[in-house]
Amino acid sequence: MALDLSRTLSELVALPSVNPMGKSVSGPEYFEYRVTDYLESLFKSLGLPCQRQQVEPKRANIVARLDGAISPLKGGPLILFEAHQDTVPVEGMTIEPWTPVIKEGRLYGRGACDIKGGMTAMLGALARLAAERPAGMPTILMACTVNEEHGYSGATALTKLWSEPGSIFPRKPDVAVVAEPTELQVVVAHKGVVRWRCHARGRAGHSSQPHLCVNAIFRMAPVLLALERYQRDVAPTLGEHPLCGRPTLSVGTIAGGLSVNTVPDQCTIEIDRRLLPREEPQAAYRHVIDYLSREVGVEVIVEHDSPFLLGIGLPDETNAELARAMQAAARSAGLDSEIVGVPYGTDAAPISAAGVPAIVFGPGSIAQAHTADEWLALDQLEAASEALYRFATRALE
Repeated sequence: MALDLSRTLSELVALPSVNPMGKSVSGPEYFEYRVTDYLESLFKSLGLPCQRQQVEPKRANIVARLDGAISPLKGGPLILFEAHQDTVPVEGMTIEPWTPVIKEGRLYGRGACDIKGGMTAMLGALARLAAERPAGMPTILMACTVNEEHGYSGATALTKLWSEPGSIFPRKPDVAVVAEPTELQVVVAHKGVVRWRCHARGRAGHSSQPHLCVNAIFRMAPVLLALERYQRDVAPTLGEHPLCGRPTLSVGTIAGGLSVNTVPDQCTIEIDRRLLPREEPQAAYRHVIDYLSREVGVEVIVEHDSPFLLGIGLPDETNAELARAMQAAARSAGLDSEIVGVPYGTDAAPISAAGVPAIVFGPGSIAQAHTADEWLALDQLEAASEALYRFATRALE
């Protein structure tokens, strides 16, 4: 059965699968279970066995298997396609997030670019392989995971399946292709990230008597200035990757105070430290804290929470052969694909850390991901699916 890619992507976008991003929220738009149910029905319609792996309530990975010419247990190749089911929240969007609209060759809606478009490209290639059964076809596992946008727990759980008795995985995959919006370039390396919250405490009181109070926002001010110096003067000295550049630091949120006429007794910031592919997240976290201790000293007392997100990077030492195979397949489909690195994180990192060479490939641009009018160019969707099909038929020759 061939898939209509535009229709499939429209159906996926119409199913809300918002990641709550660690917040205690509720509503019909949250979690991935609607997409999981849709995928299970699709895999069954293709005649493929599939398995759910519960990760959290209403959040399950799902994996389908297309058996190849030679069993992986008898030496046949085993390829993993992986895409995440979740999207970021929809606040601030200027279009209807779950009413897909096609206009001027683009499909608009939350997740169209990140990453239901890449998922659809993989599903299209899988369906075509299932229908045509080309000679020498490898075994393909199509995994759709949860919680990529806030911690990679779905992909991390997935890596346990290939050593679990009775799993749909006959063994550990030989290679993995992870879907993300790479503009049809082949990503072999990306940064990691560590994120945490930092708190300044004060003593509240009436703003007409600030001398009797301790202003927590004022206490946070020298911390922010020190972090700005860290980003400007320190992070660039901590190393460089030829494809990913240098480490970075950013403060993404600040919150504090109850009202303009109350001296605030608390102020909280969230810190984002981007890592080189081989940097250790906990060590980077500790490095920033030690720097603040030296720079700010004991005059300002702040508290650092343990990280709420630890994401390792994707190194490029083990995936060169895989990358060349994907690049060759993409170029045979008429694409001008290069081998590149990117600054953002993906599910490829935990998969690679589990011993499976992994690359990242897909339609769309990261510049369109998470945006107020998120969209995907449909010609890139078709091109990505063709490239993935060609990769699967020749990757491990």
